[in-house]
Amino acid sequence: MTLVTEASPPRRPAGREPGRARPRRVVDHGAWFLVLPALLPILVLSVGPLLYGVLLAFTDAQSGRTEPTEWIGALNFRDLLHDTLFWESFRIGLMWAVGVTVPQFLLALGLALLLNQDLRLRWLARALAIVPWAMPEVVVGIMWRLVYNPDAGILNETLRDVGLGGGRDWLSGLATALPAVIVVGVWAGMPQTTVALLAGLQNTPRELHEAAAVDGASAWRRFRTVTWPALRPIALAITALNLIWNFNSFALVYVLTSGGPGGRTRLSMLFAYEEAFRYGQFGYAAAMGCVMVAVISIVLAVFLAGRLRGGDDA
Repeated sequence: MTLVTEASPPRRPAGREPGRARPRRVVDHGAWFLVLPALLPILVLSVGPLLYGVLLAFTDAQSGRTEPTEWIGALNFRDLLHDTLFWESFRIGLMWAVGVTVPQFLLALGLALLLNQDLRLRWLARALAIVPWAMPEVVVGIMWRLVYNPDAGILNETLRDVGLGGGRDWLSGLATALPAVIVVGVWAGMPQTTVALLAGLQNTPRELHEAAAVDGASAWRRFRTVTWPALRPIALAITALNLIWNFNSFALVYVLTSGGPGGRTRLSMLFAYEEAFRYGQFGYAAAMGCVMVAVISIVLAVFLAGRLRGGDDA
């Protein structure tokens, strides 16, 4: 007897069915109209001026000039390489940025840990902690100029009362001007760092701390093994942003010292401002801006790469 079996039809390869056209990707062009209101201000107020500034750096643009602006190539950048005043201001700017960012983060971390505890009137302490954030930089600068006043400032009056002398002109001394300005920068910029770190602390599950405490871990060990790993991404982001913000700081130092005394607090932003609006060298000042953006981007990339590599190794 012969057994006849029905042959099964050949399996169709995976993919679209024969004869069926591939479905076309539908692009919703109407979505661009929803993005434009947010995109146009960025293009007009950020990207446009940035590109114009880069182009200006390759010209001899000056204020009050009746002749047309000419393209001079990299001449401004060549002059910058030999401008010792600019590189000195750049060094001061880096000292300012690092000198403000590091203590700003450490103090904000301590304050965030304190405000995360179950304390009485914690809501009031949190409100008072962000008061400097609500004050314009110009107001902060004027207020601290009064604090540092050599004759009637509260700092010198306090030093006289405790028998430590007084009468020092903090903002005019060659040795004290930059440290005094750094103190103001730390005070003014600490609230936003505190808020970011406090938000990270509140998102850390309390069960992890309780489990570590039950296991007998000390407060430092709980911070190192539970709190800090949760805060690491936030700490990395806020430190990078603070480094950029502090390096680009202008109004606070300008109100406090205007770059004095003797250029001891003349940050690179102040130097570029003077070249552009005091001496009218717009092309040269634009070249300074391009160099500052390039160098701080490299420094920031190295910093972030090191921190991220360190986090991966941990």
